[in-house]
Amino acid sequence: MHRLKINTTLARRILTGFIADQIAKAGAKGAVIGLSGGIDSAVSAYLSVEALGAKNVLAVRMPYRTSSESSMTDADAVIAELGIPAVTAPITDMADALIHQFPDMSDVRRGNIMARMRMIVLYDQSAARSLLPMGTSNKTEFLLGYSTLYGDSGVALQPIADLYKAQVRQLAQDIGVPKQIIDKPPSADLWEGQTDEGELGFTYNDVDQVLYLLVDERYTVEQTVSEGFDASFVNSVWGRVKSNHYKRTMPNIPKLGSRAIGHDFLYLRDYTGR
Repeated sequence: MHRLKINTTLARRILTGFIADQIAKAGAKGAVIGLSGGIDSAVSAYLSVEALGAKNVLAVRMPYRTSSESSMTDADAVIAELGIPAVTAPITDMADALIHQFPDMSDVRRGNIMARMRMIVLYDQSAARSLLPMGTSNKTEFLLGYSTLYGDSGVALQPIADLYKAQVRQLAQDIGVPKQIIDKPPSADLWEGQTDEGELGFTYNDVDQVLYLLVDERYTVEQTVSEGFDASFVNSVWGRVKSNHYKRTMPNIPKLGSRAIGHDFLYLRDYTGR
């Protein structure tokens, strides 16, 4: 895990600077964050407060009927510690209105609906208060496609998306996130008893190391296996990275004109001129 060690002081400086810069460029008053009670949203909230000030960060709790009480308790602890304004918008009624129309719906489909309902709430509060929706996804989730397209991935900024889960934990310890949040099993809280590692089928500890070698160090699958990892595991991880690449890009657009968006008309996110 030594390869994943980061300079947390430098990371904080870069990420808080990024948040402040992006909010200013957008002309927004601050940020709105869906606070789940987990480590990723907690770190995103702490960074946002450090960058923008507590009064300019809104926390939104969006519990579903199966959400654990501990998730709400941990979210409340972050809100109290940071002194940020907060609202609670339960999504049970709005999600169940759709879920009950399809009795055979799987847990994954229900989870996707909940994630998208939560993003609807965040964007509503964004519009109402001139705040940018802040993402809470880490690099591990992004690479594996462990997110809901236009749900938790549908945000304006992703401040921790270049940090693997292990690195988010390091930053959480440095920035002062409550210990019970750092230590508890990661969970999207999409259904009762759900955990990230249980759903993924492997631990963040293992997959972070494999992803770092494959992506950051540009190792081949064979080179990664030679580091002592199981070949089937490495192949499975790399397969997920490739098959979920569409979640990390704009939708494909067929080229018809001289300057098609995504082909020839290519500019950075904050482009404002010709």
